[in-house]
Amino acid sequence: MKAYIFPGQGSQFPGMGQDLYDRSASVRDLFERANDLLGFRLTGVMFGGSEEELKRTDVTQPAIFLHSVALVSTVEGFQPAMVAGHSLGEFSALVASGVLSFEDGLTLVAKRAAAMQKACERNPSTMAAVLGLDDETVVAVCASVENEVVVAANFNYPGQVVISGTHEGVRRAGEKLKEAGARRVLPLSVGGAFHSPLMEPARQELAKAIRQTVFQAPVCPIYQNATARAAREVTDIQTNLIEQLTAPVRWTQSVEEMMRDGAGTFVECGPGKVLQGLVKKIAREAEVEGV
Repeated sequence: MKAYIFPGQGSQFPGMGQDLYDRSASVRDLFERANDLLGFRLTGVMFGGSEEELKRTDVTQPAIFLHSVALVSTVEGFQPAMVAGHSLGEFSALVASGVLSFEDGLTLVAKRAAAMQKACERNPSTMAAVLGLDDETVVAVCASVENEVVVAANFNYPGQVVISGTHEGVRRAGEKLKEAGARRVLPLSVGGAFHSPLMEPARQELAKAIRQTVFQAPVCPIYQNATARAAREVTDIQTNLIEQLTAPVRWTQSVEEMMRDGAGTFVECGPGKVLQGLVKKIAREAEVEGV
């Protein structure tokens, strides 16, 4: 059984999507529709922009979403048995499973990026990757840091958890995590504390947009970040999507759950191979491939 998985922020690269655009009329139409909807030439930055330009949240998120959905459109007879996306990738997964139209998905992604950027400017914050500790220890250490915000934000694979919070909270947690036996604590070059309570203003803003958007029943189960369980009901999908901005990305648990439900092959749809690498670290017996 094939599970289609969709990457999040950090998978972008200069020139992304140019080959798809050049060889497919349907992809060109999709890209031009995105340009028109966003009100700026996203493709110009994707094809000719620098790495720094591509790192801007208002560019990165719609660019990765567009690239992922375009790849799906090239898969002949696309019929997913199950889907999941890492953070931003959940929106690509919702389009791929028929829950959202392309236009509504892109509109929500653009609003999400803008809301997150505002939250980052309101509360300067950061993230760091913790290597070599189990999930429970990382959660416990973060909870022990007093008078600062710091939480486990991404459970990427056993032995790698990303923490998120205020600069001081992440610094103090990092010191404690090293004392607890972490092999390394690596600061990440990000705009703010994603998937933490500091994203609450963005969550509230995005919640309004989600409730005003038409959601359809999915053609297959979608394993969402907030719960790591298969969701099929529209109301559950909306609730989980709203919670996603302040809840951790339970990627390890999502892959394990998909394996239990019969996934044998994981197909990454999007730029890069980040998720293929994560899946192999979670489930060595799984087959991985890209579109």
